[in-house]
Amino acid sequence: MPKNLVFALVAALAVACAGAIWLTFGPSDGRAYLLAGLGERDAEQRELLRLLDRGKGDVENRFVLMNRIAGNLLAARRPSSVVVFLTSAVEENPDDPYNAYWLLMVAHAYLAESAPRMAEYYFERILTKYPDLEIKGESIHKACLENLIKITESPEQQVTYYSALITRFAGEIDLGRSYFMLARSYERLGEWELAIQTYVQFLGYGRYDIQIPGVPDAYEYAKKLVDYNTSSKDWTFETLDELVAAIRAAIANYDYRALDRYRAKVNFFAMSWKQEASDNNAEADFQMGDFMGGNRIRCNETLDASSNPHEAYLRTTGWNQYVSTWYLYFRKVNFPADPEIHGRWEWAGIYYGEKL
Repeated sequence: MPKNLVFALVAALAVACAGAIWLTFGPSDGRAYLLAGLGERDAEQRELLRLLDRGKGDVENRFVLMNRIAGNLLAARRPSSVVVFLTSAVEENPDDPYNAYWLLMVAHAYLAESAPRMAEYYFERILTKYPDLEIKGESIHKACLENLIKITESPEQQVTYYSALITRFAGEIDLGRSYFMLARSYERLGEWELAIQTYVQFLGYGRYDIQIPGVPDAYEYAKKLVDYNTSSKDWTFETLDELVAAIRAAIANYDYRALDRYRAKVNFFAMSWKQEASDNNAEADFQMGDFMGGNRIRCNETLDASSNPHEAYLRTTGWNQYVSTWYLYFRKVNFPADPEIHGRWEWAGIYYGEKL
C-alpha cells in the first residue's frame, strides 16, 4: 500500500477515535474526557482548564497550561485522551507556534499505546508541515528523525532520515555512528558505491571501539570492506576446484612464490582454532618460504568433511617442527560491490593444528 495512502488512513482513524470519545462523554460536556480517571489530579486539572479558557489570547501562558494538562493525562496513563486533546487543539489553532510540539506529544502518546505506524504519521507530519522548534534546547525535528529511525524498517527511509540527521544536526549527534548506520542502509539497498563511500567517511572518525547491535566489530567490518574494495582482487579463482588445484601444485613444487601470490592480500589470517578472527595476532605477516624449506609437505587427497558450498578446508602436514598441521581455509567471495569477483573463490587463511 502506498505510504501516502497509509498516512491518510492513519489520519482518518485518529479523527474516528476522537469522535468516539466525544460520543462517549456527550456533546453537553465535550471536555469530560480530560477529567476522567485523574483521581487526585482532578482539582488541578479543572483549574487548568478554567485558566485555559480565560487566557486564550496569551500564547506563552496557553503553552504552559496545555503542557500541564497533557502531562496530567500522561501521568494518569491516558495517552488516548492526550491524542484527542492535542490534535483538537492543533486543528482549532492552526497558527499556534507550538503545534509541532503538541504533535510530537501526540506521536509519543501513540508510541505509548504500541501504535508505531500512527506515531510515524505524526513524526512525518511535523517534519514536512511545520518549521523546527526548540523546547528546552532540544530540536523537535531532530527528535522526529531519531524516532523515525527507530520505527522504520525500510532501508530507503533509513537513508533519508540518517542523511537529514547528518546534514542538519552534525554538531549534536554521534557522527561516526550515524555514518556507519547510513552506510549499512545503503548496503541493504544494494547501493554499494554509496555504501563504500560512506564507510570511508565513518572510518575517518577513528571509532575503533564503536558498538553497533548485530555487528560484533563494526570498525573492522567497515575497514575490511573498504580495504577489499580498493585492492587488486587478482588472487581470486573462478572455482574452488581451480583454486585447490593451484595450491596443491604450488606445494608439490615447493613454489612458495606462487603460494604468496594465491593468498588473499586483504584480511588473510593465520591463527589457531581457539583464536578469534578479530584478534590482532591473527593477521598473517610472513612469507610462505619461511615454512617450506627442507620440509616434506603433504596435502590430504580430499577436502575436509566440514567443507560446504561457501567455505572449504584442506588439511596439510609437514610445515615445521612446532605446528606441523595446517588447515588451509578457502571461502567463496561475498562482495556484491564488485560483480566481477562476487562468487569467486579465495584462499582466505590458515588454521594451525588439528581441528577441535
